[in-house]
Amino acid sequence: MSSQSYIRKNFSLAWPLALNALLMQSMLMIDTLLVSPLGEIPLAAMGIATTVIAFILGIQMALANGTQLVLSRAVGSGIKQSLSKAFWAGSCINILAASMFWLLLTLFDKELILLISDNTALNQQIADYLVISKYLVIYTAITQVIIALFNSLGRSKVPFKGYLLELPINAVLSYFLIHGLQFSSDLSLGGFNLEGSGFDGFGVEGAALGSVIAITVRLIYLVACVHFDNTVSLRLKANRSEFIRSIRLHFIEIFPVAANMTILSIGATVYQLLYSQLNINAYVAITLVSPWIRAGTQFITAWAHSSAITISQAIGSKNMDDLVKNVDTSINVAVIISFVIALAFTAFSLTVDGIYPELDDATYIALAAIAPLYIFLPIIRGYNTVHGHVLRALGKTTSVFKINFTGQWVISIPLCAFIVLGLDGSIFWAFAIQPFEELVKALPFRHLARKSLKEFDAKQAKKLMYE
Repeated sequence: MSSQSYIRKNFSLAWPLALNALLMQSMLMIDTLLVSPLGEIPLAAMGIATTVIAFILGIQMALANGTQLVLSRAVGSGIKQSLSKAFWAGSCINILAASMFWLLLTLFDKELILLISDNTALNQQIADYLVISKYLVIYTAITQVIIALFNSLGRSKVPFKGYLLELPINAVLSYFLIHGLQFSSDLSLGGFNLEGSGFDGFGVEGAALGSVIAITVRLIYLVACVHFDNTVSLRLKANRSEFIRSIRLHFIEIFPVAANMTILSIGATVYQLLYSQLNINAYVAITLVSPWIRAGTQFITAWAHSSAITISQAIGSKNMDDLVKNVDTSINVAVIISFVIALAFTAFSLTVDGIYPELDDATYIALAAIAPLYIFLPIIRGYNTVHGHVLRALGKTTSVFKINFTGQWVISIPLCAFIVLGLDGSIFWAFAIQPFEELVKALPFRHLARKSLKEFDAKQAKKLMYE
């Protein structure tokens, strides 16, 4: 495959993946916007509850991303039974994890809420939201593995259409379920006066119910896509012992992916807690910038995902002549995308007073202080992201976990805590730890990638093909 063909194939995979991630973020933003007229207590309750749910969903997505690599190798091999075993093994693992989280939220929801807040009114609304939204955990377990299946087949537009279907349903349903519906005095239907009829909204429970109904619709759509697709056969012919072995090996490979996501997610939360110890203007500045950073990095992550899928397909097909060249191409394109995002962040830094007018002067000063840092951050983070996904495709999931854990938890978070709590440092030095963390990880990632590519051969590829 030529470099141009490789890039075209990856971009056709990557753009729906990036838009999927942005749509997922926008659904939370829409729910927040719809709940905001209810006041601070419902808004805070939904914010806390969605943080809990989002953390669990993130772990499920990480498990599905690991499954996606196994599925991609099966697609490359062309062996239908390998694809079937990988799909059902991944489904069993994700559904089992979802059931465990659902059970924990059911049995220990009150204890969890009390750990977070001691406000009685707030806690009740958090509980009201969780009692419904916990079903998202079960539905997401199924949808994420189906999404991984279509992504591994190179058909990422199918899940993208599912998100396009879910988003308006979620927005419209949530609006009416949150705020209710009352008919005006001059409205009639079939000769019946509808004045005073309608229903009261359910508040934050309405937001949760709207999300559950919307994801149910997306689940039905995805199941239908699999059912009516003649090119996909998921009939499992393996005996019990063979399938249990498949699940065990599958779990061994994908567990470090989920563990990696978990430690990075917890680490991001710890950073935010440390930043909250800065003065209010500094903390507000970081809070305003963080969503833009997350949105911008989605494009790099999508490219890294598509690269891992394509490389895994090549490993499965045993067509690895262009492996080194394709990895180099993936890294080069990731760096280019990262520079484009850095330019976009530069434009953001120059127009931030127009985007967020009427802030305190001290907040604008804080934003200006960290501008060079968040402009540089996507360049080094993009370099590391693509290396991490390529290494996972090569079977180095545990090594990627070790590099991320060491860079974040052993070096960067303790250093950030020392700067913020020990030295009472400025926002610049506190925020500088994030790009510093990426710099710490860059050399180990590059060294491991070069070493792994040099050693990777047909024997190594065969070890990965346990399906």
